[in-house]
Amino acid sequence: MGNVKVTIAGLLATGAVLIAMPASAATLKVHVDSFKNGGTVPNKYAFCAPAAQNHTTGGQNINPSISWSKGPKGTQSYAIILYDTDSPAEHREMMNKEGVTMTSDIKRHDFYHWVLVDIPANVTAIKEGEDSNARVVHGKPAASKVGVKGLNDYTKVTASNDAMKGQYYGYDGPCPPWNDDLVHHYHFTVYALGVKSLDLPKDFDGPAAQDAMNGKILAQGEQLGLYTQNPAKGAKP
Repeated sequence: MGNVKVTIAGLLATGAVLIAMPASAATLKVHVDSFKNGGTVPNKYAFCAPAAQNHTTGGQNINPSISWSKGPKGTQSYAIILYDTDSPAEHREMMNKEGVTMTSDIKRHDFYHWVLVDIPANVTAIKEGEDSNARVVHGKPAASKVGVKGLNDYTKVTASNDAMKGQYYGYDGPCPPWNDDLVHHYHFTVYALGVKSLDLPKDFDGPAAQDAMNGKILAQGEQLGLYTQNPAKGAKP
């Protein structure tokens, strides 16, 4: 599995355009229990984690506990979107390559790590491990204890990898290239919506969820987390 772990990290290079919060929208207070805003995401929540040998290994891939303040009047559901704004958009051949460093000036774009919509209005927290409690090769099913899971971008980046390809629903954590000079930024974003359901078709993804939320957002908020597998940037096995 050592080579497979490096391969999956190297595959992380897909993107999407995120919607902006409407000027009239209120702000939700979002809290991720395991780290402070702008702090480092602990390794237990990562899909790939730094290792003393071979640079990287499979992470525990547990979703962190996340909670948010009650939405404004008219809130009928919530949605959670977690995205990395620093996924390499070019020079993919350099990812996880010995003797090569991916510099911070390489073009970047967004990568969806968690897509969960239609969360009932009476729910304002997701417990640790409730959406994901392990790293599962070939993805996890769409079944959910709360809300409706969408496909994250691991579905796209593993499509050509027979050892990893599958349908990756809900949460799958960070896995930045171990030779990336840029520390990645992970936005844990929660939206309060004015509809009970986005009525999305089966196998929807992050961009589809974002498109469906246009015009329905009453409030939103986020907590920022940082993560790297590069020991030169502070990564620890």
